[in-house]
Amino acid sequence: MALNDSIGANLERVRERIAAAAHAAARRPEDVRLVAVSKTFPAEAVRAAYEAGQRDFGENKVQEALQKIGETADIRIAWHLIGHLQSNKARKAAGAFAAIHSIDSVDLLQRVDAAAVEAQASPDVLIQVDFAGEATKYGAAEQTVLDIARASAACRAARLVGLMLLPPWSEDAERTRPYFRRLRVLRDRLIAEGIDAARLHQLSMGMSHDYDVAVQEGATLVRVGTAIFGTRTVRT
Repeated sequence: MALNDSIGANLERVRERIAAAAHAAARRPEDVRLVAVSKTFPAEAVRAAYEAGQRDFGENKVQEALQKIGETADIRIAWHLIGHLQSNKARKAAGAFAAIHSIDSVDLLQRVDAAAVEAQASPDVLIQVDFAGEATKYGAAEQTVLDIARASAACRAARLVGLMLLPPWSEDAERTRPYFRRLRVLRDRLIAEGIDAARLHQLSMGMSHDYDVAVQEGATLVRVGTAIFGTRTVRT
């Protein structure tokens, strides 16, 4: 099967599963946006997904993303940074991405906002929340999320739109369900604390192995890579 055909067929299956999960939760499928995670895959794979109607793409690393953005500059794509953002990469990221899912401190938020002002850009930003406290994962501790959300009111260019979660890995999607539910509960609590609901309407959660469960629990952005592009080759 040609690259375009296999990616197109995979995308159709993913969209069907998103729709089924949304209907099961009495939600509208159109309220869930699919971010195709193209990290480690070439620009040709991005183009194949684009030809199949995909418009939102996610990358983990700024440098790899910038190269791919340049290689696909002739097509209209919304690029999402879903991996950890180092402070010294904030300037490059702010002008390149439509959305940055990995804000984990007030300082990083302010750096991205300042860089966005300089680049005359207005990226959406999401606060990455760390519920598990795993040493290998990034994210803001739950008790600091309110401070970051409050600080977003002073942003001049970056726009807080929601929360992001990367739960502990498990092959059993039901083991991640409580984390997804907890993120939704945290969102509701932040709104009760006075954060404008318009700045928290997005919940970025769910990947190839558990996105349908995430949709059932309220995800509005799901980050799916392997189920679309296939198994990744680990780079050395």
